[in-house]
Amino acid sequence: MSKQMGETVDAVTGSRRLRRNRRFDWTRRMVRENTLSVDDLILPIFIVEGENQCEPIEAMPDIERLSIDLALDTVREAWALGIPAIAPFPNVSLEKRDQTGSEITNPDNIICAFTRAVKAAVPEIGIITDAALDPFTDHGHDGVLRDGIIANDESVEQIVAGALQQARAGADIIAPSDMMDGRIGAIRQALDEEGFRDVGILSYTAKYASAFYGPYREAIGTQDLLQGDKKTYYVDPANTEDAMREAELDIAEGADMLMVKPGMPYLDIVWGMKETFGMPVFAYQVSGEYAMIEAAAAQGWLDGERAMMESLLAFKRAGADGILSYFALRAARLLQN
Repeated sequence: MSKQMGETVDAVTGSRRLRRNRRFDWTRRMVRENTLSVDDLILPIFIVEGENQCEPIEAMPDIERLSIDLALDTVREAWALGIPAIAPFPNVSLEKRDQTGSEITNPDNIICAFTRAVKAAVPEIGIITDAALDPFTDHGHDGVLRDGIIANDESVEQIVAGALQQARAGADIIAPSDMMDGRIGAIRQALDEEGFRDVGILSYTAKYASAFYGPYREAIGTQDLLQGDKKTYYVDPANTEDAMREAELDIAEGADMLMVKPGMPYLDIVWGMKETFGMPVFAYQVSGEYAMIEAAAAQGWLDGERAMMESLLAFKRAGADGILSYFALRAARLLQN
């Protein structure tokens, strides 16, 4: 007993004081295990039809839906700050939405038009496009709805058609978020057959049936359209092994990168995927996470800037190679300064 006590005292008073490395800012920086850089950030952008349009999103302070002409200014700023890539998400008019999301196959749809415009204005920046159907359906689901059921294989056909249009428009990476079975292999095959062998696939491998998507659905205009929920195709929030099986399948089908969505509530999944597969793993700090930090900061309940940077660093600590975040511009400005 006395020996154990002696060891404890020695650990506290002797050579093992961990606080020594925390004493100064320079020592903290010198021994820091993880760092956040602008290279880690991907900027989601909400796109709306028309010209000179800037529409605020109530649940997401400081985030707007922008028409293509105004969105290009944001893209230019992102590139000037060193952000490597952007991810556009559309809000299309109701008359262009239908049961099958057929607008995604239109070569002149808003995402394709935006992609071409970005490639003409800021050709160096990466463009990561989502081939899911929910912005284009009149029921708000990520697939084709038939008699109350999401038709997996028919949905995959439509998603593949949309992915091809996005690649033709100049997308660098296709990032399908729909969670349909088999869509990664089908997209890879279609891209290869059309000569788009260098277009990558960032699979939303573990997209959970989460409560944190609400503000996003306001942003893309599906909050009042969604019929039922998405639990039959998104991952159950209670499951870990299910997400790992999704990753195994996506890798086998040709995914180049994996995504976990949402981010903060699923850091264990980010860590698990990185440790298990050694693949590039990305995390999406979703709209609900953004809204919570912004709301608390607005009430003075926390330091919004510190909370923002801490939350982004947490993704790096968990093993994320990149982070989609609505804070990307703000964080990049701080990092540059």
